[in-house]
Amino acid sequence: MKVEKSLFYLLKRYEAWLDVTAILAWGFLLINYWLTGKLYILIHPRYFGLTVGAGISLLILGGCKIWELWNISKNHGLSKISKQEVSIIENQHINLFPPGWSSTLLLISALLALTITPQVFASQTALQRGLTESLPVTRSQPQEFRTATKPEDRSLIEWIRTLNVYPEPDAYNGQKVEVTGFVIYPRGLSEQYFWISRFILTCCAADAYPVGLPVKLPEGRSRSKYPQDSWLKVKGKMITDELSGQRKLTILPTEIESIPKPKNPYDY
Repeated sequence: MKVEKSLFYLLKRYEAWLDVTAILAWGFLLINYWLTGKLYILIHPRYFGLTVGAGISLLILGGCKIWELWNISKNHGLSKISKQEVSIIENQHINLFPPGWSSTLLLISALLALTITPQVFASQTALQRGLTESLPVTRSQPQEFRTATKPEDRSLIEWIRTLNVYPEPDAYNGQKVEVTGFVIYPRGLSEQYFWISRFILTCCAADAYPVGLPVKLPEGRSRSKYPQDSWLKVKGKMITDELSGQRKLTILPTEIESIPKPKNPYDY
């Protein structure tokens, strides 16, 4: 019985160290994502402070637990179990999974997250979620609507919000436009057209939804020069065009420039 009890508490000590490792791994992961800019791909910037605070808290908590367990091991030896350590181990939190499994899963997921780079949503996801040139009324609108003083100073999302307020496309005919986004080829659209798009983030990547505007290329120019998912800066003027039987505000470009994918690919 004494040997079994010793083995039991040695196992509990191992689980305690496993818990600490998982806590530190997640703290390091959150800070790493912040320092490398990967948080922009996952959550709204308004939550960066909360995320960084959580990461720092986890690192401090993990450090305190290491100090506590190290002192116990140093004072009582690796093969002995002190009454103090038994008390600490026995009063640990109750895991949802069997002993050790929850920490193992957390550690594995943290290590995978550190080795796998999150990917920005692209055209396939946009088509699956439903590309639109308006903000659905069921979507929360994270920022107050404000019109820019000049049409050419409006971002893509500002044009979308403007259309939401007054959706008549003829009201914007001839206005200058300069927007950036990635290319999408919606199904059923002729080779003379593509959509310039961006994802809108209200909280995290799980609730991101795509918006965009059609771009009409000059006669004889094919969209194949602008591959799907490539990032472009499009300058031109607004016109009203008919697409799929509907009148839509459309960009008639005078200049199309390829740009690198931005550090922050989403809009808000």
